[in-house]
Amino acid sequence: MSINAIPAGFTPQPDSFRDRVILVTGATGGLGSATSLALARLGATVILVGRTVPKLEKLYDELEATGGPQPAIVPLNFMTATWAEYENLAQTIEQTFGRLDGIVHAAAHFKSFIRLEDLPPRDWLDTLQINLTAPYTLTRLCLPMLRASKDASVVFVTDDAGRAPKPYQGAYGVTKAAGEAMFKTWALELGNEAQSASGLRFNSWHPGPMRTLLRGKGYASESLTPVDFPEKVVPQLLWLLGPDSRGLSGQQF
Repeated sequence: MSINAIPAGFTPQPDSFRDRVILVTGATGGLGSATSLALARLGATVILVGRTVPKLEKLYDELEATGGPQPAIVPLNFMTATWAEYENLAQTIEQTFGRLDGIVHAAAHFKSFIRLEDLPPRDWLDTLQINLTAPYTLTRLCLPMLRASKDASVVFVTDDAGRAPKPYQGAYGVTKAAGEAMFKTWALELGNEAQSASGLRFNSWHPGPMRTLLRGKGYASESLTPVDFPEKVVPQLLWLLGPDSRGLSGQQF
């Protein structure tokens, strides 16, 4: 699969996400919080999913301060979440908002670079739960609402490890590669829907190196290098989430 470029210098139009409901996982992380704030400023109702309540509440207050629609917070630990909790989340979205126009799968689990032979089986299972099972389950349970939207976009956030196998990436690298394959499969199976009235599309996006806590676990000495903050790349993600990418599905960006 070839890698596609997002238009350079893209800037979303004001209110381009008005009346849209977008779910963001890993909402309190570097990319998740920057994306959530940008969406709120553009008129979206943002559903913030994360595991730490105080961080979710702080982000909630920041979104409210933008003057956008009232956001929602959903405390959910993907490492321990039950099927019932996932189902309750989907049902709550439908009952509260009556729609869902997009999902940003930004939650990720990474502890350190490690050889597969040295990886504790428990870490393998935890990584599968967060990086692969959670995005599948949320997408699967929210699919009826996404189909009902007139312009629904699902974006899986990936990186170098997802695009080509690398040594010492451990379970993180394997799950990112599997996630790419999973969302390509979604797109192939539902290919006609990207061109239909729903506009439903599935794509993966590699934002490049960002200065986040997750990256800091593997690159602790990187603090002195010119790595971008998440806010700089968020417009690319907004292009994929918004109407400008309509009709494009099953692609890597």
